Amino acid sequence: MSSESIALNYAEALFQLGESSGRTQEFADLLDAVVHGVAAAPRVRAVLLSPKVTKAQKCALMATALPDAPREFVAFLQSVIRRGRQALFGEMVRQYQELLDVKLERVRAAVTVARPADEGLRRQITESLTRVMGKEVLPHFHEDPEILGGVIVRVGDRVFDGSVRRRMTLLRRQLLSR
Repeated sequence: MSSESIALNYAEALFQLGESSGRTQEFADLLDAVVHGVAAAPRVRAVLLSPKVTKAQKCALMATALPDAPREFVAFLQSVIRRGRQALFGEMVRQYQELLDVKLERVRAAVTVARPADEGLRRQITESLTRVMGKEVLPHFHEDPEILGGVIVRVGDRVFDGSVRRRMTLLRRQLLSR
């Protein structure tokens, strides 16, 4: 079984726990905080992944790091640690977010622009994507000056390339084919 499949199994179990307790979004936020906050700190990450530190010590560290988190959430993370799967926390976040996105009928999109987009442009792109997709779109913007202008949108496996670079490439092919 691949690490991605194992992470999905854990994410599904945590999602079910969140659904049954009415804390699905809270668990998503906490899991994200664990991965990008607590476990991202180099020293904490080294401890969590070190074979020299006992699983009991790692579980105690997690409980100490999350004193205000729901008990069942901390117990879940500790069970992951006891099974030696703490390296999968990052993939678990991704899988959990996908489950939550399906539930909330939303999609995530990678949006590439040539120059930094101001808030107005970001809002306009987000509204347009939401209208076209028929679902709430959560965009992640980044810049790539090599696209020259326009926008490239990736939603899952689909790519919508409205970049100036692509238009110039198509025009060049048309001119060379004559």
